[in-house]
Amino acid sequence: MPVPEPDLVRDLALMRSAAEEAGALAMSFRSDGAAGATGAKSWDKSPGHPVTEADLAVNALLLERLRGARPDYGWLSEETADDVEARTKARTWVVDPIDGTRAYMRPADPNWCIAIALVEAGEAVAGVLFAPMHEEFYEAHRGGGAFLNGAALSVSEVEAEPGARVIIDEAVVKHPGWPEPWPELVLPKPKPNATLYRMALVAAGRWDATFALVSKSDWDLAAGAVLVAEAGGVVSTHIGTPLRFNRHIPAQRSMLTAGKRLHGLLLDRMKHLDLPDPNG
Repeated sequence: MPVPEPDLVRDLALMRSAAEEAGALAMSFRSDGAAGATGAKSWDKSPGHPVTEADLAVNALLLERLRGARPDYGWLSEETADDVEARTKARTWVVDPIDGTRAYMRPADPNWCIAIALVEAGEAVAGVLFAPMHEEFYEAHRGGGAFLNGAALSVSEVEAEPGARVIIDEAVVKHPGWPEPWPELVLPKPKPNATLYRMALVAAGRWDATFALVSKSDWDLAAGAVLVAEAGGVVSTHIGTPLRFNRHIPAQRSMLTAGKRLHGLLLDRMKHLDLPDPNG
């Protein structure tokens, strides 16, 4: 049963408040404010996957604020050990305390964000994304539109691949394994580290598409999925199947995000790829 609209509005207000507080906490760990290197201690939680004390502090704050206000909601976060029982609820918070930790750790790199989504029956129905160093606050809920700092968002209407602005590494599109070479694209240099922030840029129409041909966890995608959908775009796997969140293994095989006109073209180009579904 869908969340009644008034509940979504109230939940979005809670998410907004929690994300703003979390953003301020994350910034407090930076030794010289927005222009300086982070002062947060860091280590590898697994090879190639760094975490900082700021990630954990933000996670604790969001857990307290969100579950404290909604104790009957489930919880899934990158920085909390997964507990399937804890997320077998009608509604579940899906949180990435700091998406783009590598960016957060670099001096003056602004491309990281705080992300919160609300998932019901496998669908992301509300989400917020706060990028403090950009002073950008994105928010959306089902049927309510998508907004950046209060201004309505809309994805681009690009309908051809040549010249499209696509957030992806050049090495991916230049790989010789593609059956047909990619046309010339506009690519970011450098590519923003945070997957969710890349999705937000597509929702805002500042870029036309982004994709990931590797497995992505739910917390990497959920907030962006509702944001893009409410901005008129499409988020799917690389074979066009919808993203279903909060499955037994909370991850997706891939991600393709674009405006409706471009999404189909990109889908035709990559749907032949055989990428495993984490849930079998």
